[in-house]
Amino acid sequence: MRSLLTKNPFKLLITCLICWQIATQPSSALIQSKYYSYRQPSFDGTGKVYMGREVAQVMGHQGAGWLERPDRATEEQPQKMVAALKLKSTDVVADIGAGTGYISQLIARQVPEGKVLAVDVQPEMVELLKQRINKDKIANIQPQLGTEKSPELPPASIDLAIMVDAYHEFGYPQEMMTGIVSALKPGGRVVLAEYRGEDPLVFIKPRHKTTQKQIQREMKAVGLKFLKNESILPQQHLLFFGKS
Repeated sequence: MRSLLTKNPFKLLITCLICWQIATQPSSALIQSKYYSYRQPSFDGTGKVYMGREVAQVMGHQGAGWLERPDRATEEQPQKMVAALKLKSTDVVADIGAGTGYISQLIARQVPEGKVLAVDVQPEMVELLKQRINKDKIANIQPQLGTEKSPELPPASIDLAIMVDAYHEFGYPQEMMTGIVSALKPGGRVVLAEYRGEDPLVFIKPRHKTTQKQIQREMKAVGLKFLKNESILPQQHLLFFGKS
C-alpha cells in the first residue's frame, strides 16, 4: 500500500519543511529540563533561566586583571570577609570560581595545617593560579580544574565551600551545587559573597547582582539551610548555609 504522504506531494513538502525547521533550531530552543528554561539573552546574560534568575555571562580569563585591581581591597574588604569565616587552622576549604587565586591566598594564611582547593572551570585561570602559587611559594593551595557541572571534589572532603562573585555565572547551578553539597563533610558550610541585587547603589551589571531572597531559594533547592547573612561588607551579601 502506498504511503499517504506519497499520494499527497503537498503533505510531503510540509513534512519536510517541518523537519528542516526542527533540525535548524538553535539548541537552546530544543533543550528543556526540569531545572532550566531559555529566553532572549539580556545584554549581560546568557538567556538561560534557573528558578526565575537569568544566568550571567562568564567573565573570561581575559578579565583576570579585574580580579587583581588595586582598589579591590577597599571596595570589597576581602580581609574582613575571610575573618568572618572563622576558619580552623586545619580546615579544608574549596574556593569555587577561584580565578587568579586572589581570595584563595587570603584563605590559605588562615589554614596553615589545612589547605585550599582552588577550583576553576577555565584552564587559563588555573594556569594563572599556578603561577601565583609558584611566585608566592604557597604550599597549601591546590589548583583544581572543574567542569561546568561539577567541582570535581570527592564526597565528604571539605569543611567549607566559598564562592566570591562567582555563583551567578554558574552555567549549571543545580548540578554544580549538588556536587558541592556532596563534597561537604558533616557540619560543613557553604558561603556565598554576591553583590546585593536589592541595592540600586551597587553599580554592577544587573545579572551580576543577586538578591538574598533568590540565593536562599536556590540553596534550599539543593538541600541547604540558611544560617545567617553577615552584613559587614560594603557592597556584597555574605551568606552562610549548612546542610538541612
